[in-house]
Amino acid sequence: MSHAAVIGAGSWGTALARVLADKGENVWLWGRDHAHTAEIESSRQNARYLPGVELPPNLRATSDLERAIRGSSLVLLVVPSHTIRDTVRKIHDIGFPAAVPVVSASKGIENDSLMLVSEILEHELPEHRHRLAYLSGPSFAKEVVRGMPAAVVMASYNEQLAEDLQYRFSSERLRAYANTDVVGVEIGGALKNVIAIAAGAVDGLELGHNARAAVITRGLAEIARVAMAKGGSALTLAGLAGLGDLVLTCTGEASRNRTVGYELGRGKTLDQVLASMNQVAEGVRTAKSARDLSAKLGIDMPITSEVYKVLYENKPVKQAVYDLMTRALVREW
Repeated sequence: MSHAAVIGAGSWGTALARVLADKGENVWLWGRDHAHTAEIESSRQNARYLPGVELPPNLRATSDLERAIRGSSLVLLVVPSHTIRDTVRKIHDIGFPAAVPVVSASKGIENDSLMLVSEILEHELPEHRHRLAYLSGPSFAKEVVRGMPAAVVMASYNEQLAEDLQYRFSSERLRAYANTDVVGVEIGGALKNVIAIAAGAVDGLELGHNARAAVITRGLAEIARVAMAKGGSALTLAGLAGLGDLVLTCTGEASRNRTVGYELGRGKTLDQVLASMNQVAEGVRTAKSARDLSAKLGIDMPITSEVYKVLYENKPVKQAVYDLMTRALVREW
C-alpha cells in the first residue's frame, strides 16, 4: 500500500507525519535510533520530543530506511541540515521511487560548501530536480501536532508540483501557500535562525522590546540582501518564509535558537547551553555558513557577524551589542 515516508523522527518530522496521517495517508516515520523508533511504535507517542501527543495507527515508526522508502508516494526530509547530504546519499543507494515528490523541511546552509539545502538536493539528485520542493514558514511543531492553526509555504521551481503539494499538506488547521521562489524561501528559513540567536540575547540581557524589534527588522534587511544576491525575491522575505518565520523564531519561547541566545545573554557559555538541549539549534552552525557566505557575496551583515563572534570567538554579548550600536551611521536602504 502506498505511503508517505517522513525521514527524521524529531519534533517537526513527527508533527508533519501526524499532519499527513490525519488526512488519511499511511505514513512511515523514520529515525536513525532504533530504540527511539521502537518506543514510538509501542507507546504510540514520541515522548522524547512531543510527550503526551497520541499518534494514529496509520502512522508507523521504523529505523529501517529501506522499509520507509520502498513503495512511498512522497519522501519528506526533516533531518538536521548538516546531515541531509549523507541522508540523501543513503536513500539514493536504496533507490528513490520514480516520479515521487521529494520535500525538504530542513533549514540551513552547509558549512564549507555554503550550499542551501535546495542546492545540495539538486547536486545529489539531478534527475529529481523537477520533483523537489521545500516547506518553510512559521510553525512550531508542538502547536502544529496539536492541530492549532498555522500557515506555511510550499516552494518549488515546478509550479504545478508546488500547487499539488500545497493541497496535499493543507487542512482546516494547516494552510499552505505555493511559491516558486525557492532561493528566497530557503534563505529566509536558514538565516532567521541566526537572527533569532541575536534576539534571544537581547531578551537575556533584558534590553527591552525596542532593541528586540530593531534586531528583527535589521535582521530581515540582512536576510533580504543575501536572498536577492542569490537571485531570490525581496517580496518572499515579506511573507511567511521570511518575516513570518523570523518573528516567530525571534519571539517564541519554544524557539531553540532564541533559547541559545537568551541563555548566552544570561551569562552561560555556548557549551553549557548546547549540553542542556536535546534538539539541534540550526542557527549555531548556520552562523558560520552565513558569515562565510556574506564574505563570498560581499554583503554587509553586521548582526550575523556579531553572532558569529559570540559563538565562535567567545566575544562577550554586551560588547557585541555595544559594537552594533556604535557602528558608523548609514542610510536605512
